[in-house]
Amino acid sequence: MYIIVEIGQAHEGSLGIAHSYIDALAGTGVDAIKWQMHIADAESSEEEPFRVKFSYEDDRRIDYWRRMEFTLEQWRGIKQHCEEKGMEFICSPFSNAAVEALEQLGVSKYKIGSGEVNNFLMLEKICKTGKAVLLSSGMSSYEELQEAVNFVQSHGNELILFQCTTAYPTEAKDWGLNVISELREKFKLSIGFSDHSGGITACTAAAALGASYFEIHVVFDKRMFGPDTKASLTIDETKDLCRSLHEVETALNHPIEKSDNSRFTEVKGIFEKSLAVNRNMKAGEIISIEDLEGKKPKGFGLDASKFRSIIGEKLNKDLKAWSFLKEEDISNGQA
Repeated sequence: MYIIVEIGQAHEGSLGIAHSYIDALAGTGVDAIKWQMHIADAESSEEEPFRVKFSYEDDRRIDYWRRMEFTLEQWRGIKQHCEEKGMEFICSPFSNAAVEALEQLGVSKYKIGSGEVNNFLMLEKICKTGKAVLLSSGMSSYEELQEAVNFVQSHGNELILFQCTTAYPTEAKDWGLNVISELREKFKLSIGFSDHSGGITACTAAAALGASYFEIHVVFDKRMFGPDTKASLTIDETKDLCRSLHEVETALNHPIEKSDNSRFTEVKGIFEKSLAVNRNMKAGEIISIEDLEGKKPKGFGLDASKFRSIIGEKLNKDLKAWSFLKEEDISNGQA
């Protein structure tokens, strides 16, 4: 199980805030922090529209990307800080120029966002590095995804596919949990789940369904400025999610053999019940179902499960109300 936290643009172009996220996420249980490397002039243009017009300070989308840029040395410091805190540095490139920069940083794997699945120009450059590719499927049909899978596999790179729904936030009806098994069956690959729901339920469900890689967005507070805040988890929620995912992992790695209940022998003796009579009864009376009760513990009378075998039998001794009913109390001593 591998848990990735996406900062995205939650740092708002502030190097200090970026490093603050690293410190805050240390100890939550995440395996990696994922960033996005935007080199505005290489990936965008003045014609690019805003997906959501959230910015009060950027007139154009390309202006926003420029404000999100860090220098190579600043990125180097971010990567070093992640590693010092025990978390892998992962970054999504959005241009060939970004791939070149990430190679200088020495990343070990590449996460490809949903909008880049058909960017074979960039995928070619990434695949030639020989490094693992984590590919999101959010905007892709199976036909488009098959083409991308074939492209990456033709280069021999390790490939992990992520079920992802491109909606911020994603409602439960759009999580696409069914796609997890479909992807695994269709492509025979390790499957991840990239979540934009803003809660911990979706990833937990995905883990139970067999996903082994997870990606979530994070913010310090969901009331913060930014395009993805409502689709993100807080730091505390991230910690809760990590615990939940590892509990599911433990459960999946320890299947229960339901045909063997020997470990419950002692507790079954406490909780299971013996037959008793619920009224004063005289020798010679015929036992009916209305005369019987099941009382704890097991082993002090006939098992409650055997009640049918004594209906219509005759008592051979007097019994007080609530007395356990034993074999020797019944005519012929058989039940």
